Amino acid sequence: MHFIITDAWLAKSRAVHLSGTKLVLAFLGLSLGLMMLAAVLYHWVFLKGAREGWPVIGTLVKLVVKDEFEQRDRFMRENLDAMARRLGEMQAKIVQLEALGERVSGLAGVNPAEIKVIPGRGGALVSGRPLSMEELQATLADLDQLTDQRTDLLTVVESRLFDQKMKNMMIPTQQPVQLGHVGSSFGWRIDPFTGRSALHTGLDFQADPGTPILAAAGGVVVTQEVHPAYGNMVEIDHGNNLITRYAHASRVWVKKGDLVKRGQKVAEVGTTGRSTGPHLHFEVMVQGVPQDPQKFLAAGRDLPMLQLAKATVDGAVPGALRKAARR
Repeated sequence: MHFIITDAWLAKSRAVHLSGTKLVLAFLGLSLGLMMLAAVLYHWVFLKGAREGWPVIGTLVKLVVKDEFEQRDRFMRENLDAMARRLGEMQAKIVQLEALGERVSGLAGVNPAEIKVIPGRGGALVSGRPLSMEELQATLADLDQLTDQRTDLLTVVESRLFDQKMKNMMIPTQQPVQLGHVGSSFGWRIDPFTGRSALHTGLDFQADPGTPILAAAGGVVVTQEVHPAYGNMVEIDHGNNLITRYAHASRVWVKKGDLVKRGQKVAEVGTTGRSTGPHLHFEVMVQGVPQDPQKFLAAGRDLPMLQLAKATVDGAVPGALRKAARR
């Protein structure tokens, strides 16, 4: 395509040659410019009409905004309903956890009333409505407070149970000889050497030589020696002024200062010292006073361990055994 451009007096002229490619590019550029101009005008007219409330444009804007708000509100409502359902499930689990915590705290000797808890709620459903965001947030805050309180309670219970477990492990309720039977019991008897009445301060377990002697509870070996009357002897301190003695052993497997645990082999049955035959002489002493070991062993079999530990710490068991020792 050729264009000839001249001035008004035809004095000068200029010829312009446009190829097909140039024509296409020119057409595209013109179209793009017109589109941008139309978009700018539409945007300006639309905004101006929305601000000034032109009838047609204002109605269109309200419809668009209303539809967008409805979609957003529907999306939020669906999410709030799902969160409310999950919140209800969490509250039910918290109630179960609270009931379990109260039962466990009773075993640990902890009064749940000492720790402030959120009061229970219930009643018949009169009418139901969806939760608002504010109500959901308030319920979540209450749930967070309740979980903090349950955590505090269970932490106290855990500490108390651990303390009681440690105390239980230090009380001599383990049978010191598994395969032996009781010979002489605690109390007054006829002495086999003198033939006179004498107080037998322990419990004799008849067993074959070499039978393992087990620690009745965990503790520290405070004595390991050869005694004129007790022969090869081991004494274990269990704390709370409570000591067990194992006498007449043929062989000792521990030494003074060793830490031993419940049921650990500390010696072997023998007949050393003042003895008429192979057996274990087992004693329990509280504050240096011999007690009847059978009461501890029977308590370990028949009574809850927590009650025995509490009684020993509070002095109830030693007091009762001290009366038995005086009889």
